[in-house]
Amino acid sequence: MSTFAGSARYYRLYRPGIPEQAVQLLTEQASLLAAPRRLLDLGTGTGQVPAALHESFTEVDAVEPDADMLANADAVLRPMIGDGLRLHHQQAEAFAPPYPSWQADLVTICRAFHWMDQPALLKKLDTYVAGTGVVAVMGDGSLWTARSAWTDALRELIQHFLGDQRRAGGQTYAHHDRPYAEVLADSAFSQVSEHRITVRRQWRPEQVLGYLSSTSFAAGPLFGDRIEEFEQAATTLLAEFADDGLVENAQF
Repeated sequence: MSTFAGSARYYRLYRPGIPEQAVQLLTEQASLLAAPRRLLDLGTGTGQVPAALHESFTEVDAVEPDADMLANADAVLRPMIGDGLRLHHQQAEAFAPPYPSWQADLVTICRAFHWMDQPALLKKLDTYVAGTGVVAVMGDGSLWTARSAWTDALRELIQHFLGDQRRAGGQTYAHHDRPYAEVLADSAFSQVSEHRITVRRQWRPEQVLGYLSSTSFAAGPLFGDRIEEFEQAATTLLAEFADDGLVENAQF
């Protein structure tokens, strides 16, 4: 099965967008660039990054290997961007410039770099990123790695249903231990600036279930005919930890 099979609609509805501080940081970077400005978003998912940044760019190219994700991105982005939008149904490593003089001014990779062949991708980016261009790799925490009483309990419940190893669709997740800053430092994009933004989020139990359905490790198809059993157990568990109907976490 696809890594994110059945998750696109939930990703669009339940994944938090990129923090406002990150939007401001990237918008300020874009303001330093000469027009026309071109944004390349790799692993766009449902288009959250282009949706937040499109007003700063003349052209937007969004690349995504999952067809359902890309269809959701099209529904969100097309009314915003119109003819300035190009969608590419392919792996990030397979992307090629859409016309001969094209160069990327800003490349964004949000919550997707860990799925990519990082050295190969960065080597290829060096061939079509403008000399003044910037590559921005972004990530946030995950419910799987968050540490609190309720996230620990929920992770254990997921493991009860799906096994101890973290799933990635039909496979197990291959963990990347090397910090992104080190990976970038060893590439053509070696002038690295790192920014950390702390975000505290509050969730209703139904939002947590929606978030889980957007992930590669707890999407509905992984549970098969036990999905209702899991959702009932998760709802009961979350109710035990909720305060005024909310659970809180600052890590994802």
